[in-house]
Amino acid sequence: MHRRIAVLAAVGAVGVTVAVAPAAHAEGRGDIRITRTVVNNGDSVIVGIKDVKKFPITMTIKDNSGVKKVGHVSAFNASTAYGPVTYLGTTCKKTGSTTSVCTATMEIDPSWIDFYGSGNKGWNANDVAGQWQANATVNANDGDYWISDRIALFNVKRAATLTTDATPEPVRRGGTLTVTGKLSRANWTDLKYHAFTKQVVKLQYKKPGGRYSTVKTATTDSRGHLRTTVKATAPGSWRWAFPGTTTTMKVVSKGDAVTLR
Repeated sequence: MHRRIAVLAAVGAVGVTVAVAPAAHAEGRGDIRITRTVVNNGDSVIVGIKDVKKFPITMTIKDNSGVKKVGHVSAFNASTAYGPVTYLGTTCKKTGSTTSVCTATMEIDPSWIDFYGSGNKGWNANDVAGQWQANATVNANDGDYWISDRIALFNVKRAATLTTDATPEPVRRGGTLTVTGKLSRANWTDLKYHAFTKQVVKLQYKKPGGRYSTVKTATTDSRGHLRTTVKATAPGSWRWAFPGTTTTMKVVSKGDAVTLR
């Protein structure tokens, strides 16, 4: 019996390419504009329970006199307006006489999320997860400036873990193989992983040297556990795959190889 686990925390997992979003509010003077914004290289921002997550917000900025600087960058949840994130500064690279590409570095410390809104009635640190918006103030060499509170939309998601255990090993050809597992996700209130219940997860199989394909699905129980049975007709590897949600990352467990006897 071999227990396999995949822990993916604070890394990008689900691609969310961000182009310029319609501005909810913008004001300024002159022709300076942010023409393109990409957050975290197009990936969701995944935050676990321990590691500080740093991520870039990259902006293409244009003005006929050239770009002087990025005054400030901020971000927060687009629905709740909560934004436990720190702006660490911006570096800019001139790509032409009127254009610069500037990259802001942002930081989310999971140990600070719960404290951030602890004085608010009904506060739940996990409500921070979901769709966020990025905001920026930019300045040109000729005194033009532009302030926008929605230059891009992106997702901040809770990290997740997923295990797979296939038994018995080895299994008799044609016999019943039981595949179990557990799905958990980061809780930013107590900084622990808790069971993620009532979630549909795919059971996948591949022959040696082949590719994984979905065999069936199962739903996590009240403790985040998965359990199903399949007929063992050939050797190969089994794994669970969770597609993720708007607030929780996708995660795929490591495969558990099973031989026949």
